[in-house]
Amino acid sequence: MENRSHALMTGFFTVALLVAAILVGLWLNRDRTEMHPYEIVTTQTIPGLNPQATVRYRGLEVGRVDDIVFDPRVTGQILIKLSIAEGAPVTTTTFASLGYQGVTGIAFIQLDDDRTGSPLLASGKGHVARIPLRPGLLDQLEKRGLAILEKTEQITNSLNTILSQENADKITGAVDNVSKAAQAFGEIPKQLQPTLARMPELTAKLDRTMTSVNELSTSATSAVRNYDRLATSLQAPGGPIDRAAGAIASLEGVTSDLEMRTLPHFVEMTDEARTSLRAVRRTVTNIGDRPQSILFGGVKQQPGPGEPGFVPPTK
Repeated sequence: MENRSHALMTGFFTVALLVAAILVGLWLNRDRTEMHPYEIVTTQTIPGLNPQATVRYRGLEVGRVDDIVFDPRVTGQILIKLSIAEGAPVTTTTFASLGYQGVTGIAFIQLDDDRTGSPLLASGKGHVARIPLRPGLLDQLEKRGLAILEKTEQITNSLNTILSQENADKITGAVDNVSKAAQAFGEIPKQLQPTLARMPELTAKLDRTMTSVNELSTSATSAVRNYDRLATSLQAPGGPIDRAAGAIASLEGVTSDLEMRTLPHFVEMTDEARTSLRAVRRTVTNIGDRPQSILFGGVKQQPGPGEPGFVPPTK
């Protein structure tokens, strides 16, 4: 009995010692860092992120994810509750993104800052500060991949349109036209060959023509010189032009003398002729009015005022 009681006491002591060692180890290893609550609000998908995930600030571990819940005030919005160590430099310009560890696909929260020196973002249990979540690398790749796929689809549709049967026929026709044009250009040298063969003869004719033109130019120059000498001799004093000018001057003198002597007599003769014509006109008029005047004579005219025998009329 005593052996059994000693064994039982030894067992109890061993168990108590093991429990005490565990408690001491937990007490020695407990986290004494003061943590501050923060929240991340997002409407993005967060694949691979679970509670107790690591929170890192530029690669350094500064906290953990406490819980992931839906926002009760906004439908479709997700709240990610964080606990971040007191010394972490979370500022008003700090933002979060999702990072992934290697090929395991386990996500963690990556904190970063747009600039340094911003004010610290205060947070507490009464007022939990919120950190914005920006698209991570995979989200950006996904969006860009969708955009690339959309553009690829557009390019494919364009290629299908270009490579349609109608366009293929047009392209084939264009190639045929180009081939025909190339053949036509190939025939041009053959057609130009006779002309090229006659080029030396044409060149010789052109040389002879230029020689004739030079000779004609020389003859024209000589003729111009002769005309210049003729004009000079005509304009010289005592020459033909000078003699013609003297003759013209003499003719003008004769004309002036003729006008001074003959013209007054001609004017006087013209006046006498005009007077005679008036008398003849009066005679013809009187005969036309009184034809009997040829036999009995004309009617005696009464004397006018100032003439002998004038009698003034009486009232």
